[in-house]
This record gives sequence, C-alpha cells and structure tokens, in this order.
Amino acid sequence: MKILLIHQYFLEKSDGGGSRFNEISRIWSKSVQKITVIAGMVHYGTGKKKKKYQGQYFYKDKNFYPNVDILRCHVSEQYNTNFLGRMWAYFSFVFSGIWGGLFKVKDKFDIIVVSSPPLFVGIIAIALSKVKRIPYVFEVRDLWPESAIDTGVLRNKWLIRFAFWFEKVVYNNAKRINVLTPAFRDKLIEKGVPENKIIFIPNAADFSMAEKAEKDFEVKNFKKKLGLEDKFVITYVGAHGIANHLIQLIDTAELLTDTNVVFQLIGSGMEKENLVATSKNRKIKNIIFRDSVPKIEVFKYIMASDMGASVLKKVDTFKTIYSNKTFDYMSCKKPILLAIDGVSRDLIEDASCGIYVEPENANAMQKEIRKLLENPEDLKAMGINGYNYAKQYFDREKLAHRYLEELETSIRN
Repeated sequence: MKILLIHQYFLEKSDGGGSRFNEISRIWSKSVQKITVIAGMVHYGTGKKKKKYQGQYFYKDKNFYPNVDILRCHVSEQYNTNFLGRMWAYFSFVFSGIWGGLFKVKDKFDIIVVSSPPLFVGIIAIALSKVKRIPYVFEVRDLWPESAIDTGVLRNKWLIRFAFWFEKVVYNNAKRINVLTPAFRDKLIEKGVPENKIIFIPNAADFSMAEKAEKDFEVKNFKKKLGLEDKFVITYVGAHGIANHLIQLIDTAELLTDTNVVFQLIGSGMEKENLVATSKNRKIKNIIFRDSVPKIEVFKYIMASDMGASVLKKVDTFKTIYSNKTFDYMSCKKPILLAIDGVSRDLIEDASCGIYVEPENANAMQKEIRKLLENPEDLKAMGINGYNYAKQYFDREKLAHRYLEELETSIRN
C-alpha cells in the first residue's frame, strides 16, 4: 500500500507538540510500501519557518523515517499576526499543497489521508482525489468550524457560512471519516453523516517513548538539574494559544505561592509573550516558561513532574475533545490536573487518574491541588490507574494497526 498523507502541521524531528501522525506514520512504515507526507513549512506554535526553508516554496526530505518522505510546502509566516494573516497562512498551504501534490509528488498512491484542522486542507484532498482518482479518508482532530468560532478565530459571518458549507462538501466527498472522540462521532451523525462512514481511532499514549525516556535518564538528577528537587511540579506541555487559556494556570500559581507548587509550561504559541509578561508584571515566582523541546525530551520533563496539566478555554465545543497531552501524562504514570469538561472529564473519571476542575476557575483549581498535597498517596494511585487504563484502551501501536486495517477496507470497498 502507498499512502499520501496531507497534514499541515506534521512535525520536524526536533519539534515539540502534538505528534500523532509522526508516531502513526512511523508505525505504518513497517507495514506499507511507501508514505509521502505533504506538510507545511511553518510550525503551528511559532508561526515561523526554519532557515533551511527561507526563500523556498518546496523542500523534499527523503527518508524522514524509513519508507516515509516529506514534501514541505510554502506557508505564509503571517499566521500569528492577525485574523487575515491566519487565513492567508491556511490558504497559502492550500495552494502550495495542491501544486506540490500534482507536480512534485510522482508516485501513484492507493489512498489519501488528510488531517484537520484546519478544515481548508480538505480542498487539497478533494483536488488531488479527483485528479489522481483515489479515495481520501478525512480525519477530524478538532471540530471545525465550531472551535474556530468559539475561540474567536472565525468571526466574519460570510466566512462562517462558507466554512459550514465547505465542511459538508468535505464530508460528502470523503470515503471514510475518522473521529478522535465519541462526541465527534455523535456530532457528525447529527450533521447528517452516515454512521457507517465514520470510524473511531482516537488519540493515544505512546508507551515506547515513555519507556525510552524512563530508561535513558535518572529522574532525581534531572529534577535537581532543573532546580526543582524540593518542588511539587505541575507540567503543561503544548500550545500557548487563545484556545488553551493558560492564564488560568498563572492565576492558580499566584494563589499557591505559600506552597512548594511550581507550574512548568513547555511550548510556544501566539499568547506566550503575553503570558510571560503577565507573570513578570505580577511578580509570580512559581511559574516557569520553557521553549518547545523535541518529543522525546518532553517525556523527560513529564517524568520529572508530579502532575500533568490539560487545560482549555471554557467553551462548549471543547467538551467534545480528548487532549492529546493527557495520554502523554498517562503513559508516564502521572496524575492529571484537568480543566476540560465533557469527554475528557469522562476519560479521567473512568480511569480514576486525576482531578477535574471547572475551566477558568483558578480558585477551585488551587483548592484541589492543596488537597492533593495533603494526600500524596492518592497521586501515585492515580498515575498507575491512568497508565493501566491507557495501556488497555489507548495504546498507540494497537490503534495505528487498526487504523491501517480501516484504510485497507476503504481501498477495497
């Protein structure tokens, strides 16, 4: 089988952040003949190009992994400037992705897999599917346009109407649609998508990375090196954007300055500069900002923490998502501080692997953390519960193979 994967935010090897398809493609590559990825040149967090891409519209990275080639396509660096800049970043990738798929990729493929958001990558999938006469599977990692509307990214009523219309076009033309949560499946059925068209391969825990990190370094020494050996460390890993609403962690940290609690925020994004400035202006000493690190390094920071934080803005759309970082924490046997309602809350309550607090409620968050400080034995139990639950239901290796079986079915039928 030969797979063409369209993923605007497919990571570099040295990038931190959500690496779902980096990990899946590495697993797939052991079983398929070839995978070619059409990806963007701009990192979703920083909004910038690396030096090697400057002045280029296309960049081929052969054997990124064994049997996996990458075609990096031009994306505007206006992503983090304003609304129009972000829209142009989306559509610049649409144009370069179609051109690259038609003229820069020579292989014949059996199927296209396209990962959204942004929703507009569906334009690339439809164009290449029609020209190359092969089906595409569309993956919904986040409900667009709902999440873009709720977070204020989409405000123009005409663009919103277009987005909802185009969403239908993408779903109608897709051979299958993969959703990452049961709530996504229910929402798509409400929108009229046939139930038999929907498959469910969720986000997952990468136990191989967690085990490698645990094997390759000593936690106490790493924590001491960071100057955190006597601290209760709560680590957040991921984007620092509007949707993440990380100000709630800064507010909570300020309420816990009388304790040994330290919040460690690792990543990048359009709100990071403001968050750093806010914490400095308020002279909050128990919060640490770190730049993005490669995925394997992320696991070292998690291993050297006492809890992992998964938080988002308080909007209804986010009740439908699983936070991918939650699975990273589970694979490292770390309890979870969760400020996301809905299916994410159901997940940690079913697994008994953390505590839920109302999003954007710093007072409630600090109260729950204080309770845990008084009952450290609960933390260890939560961590083990999460690991066992993820091992049973959310093992990346098993789910990747199941995904591949679904692709083979889509090709045959």
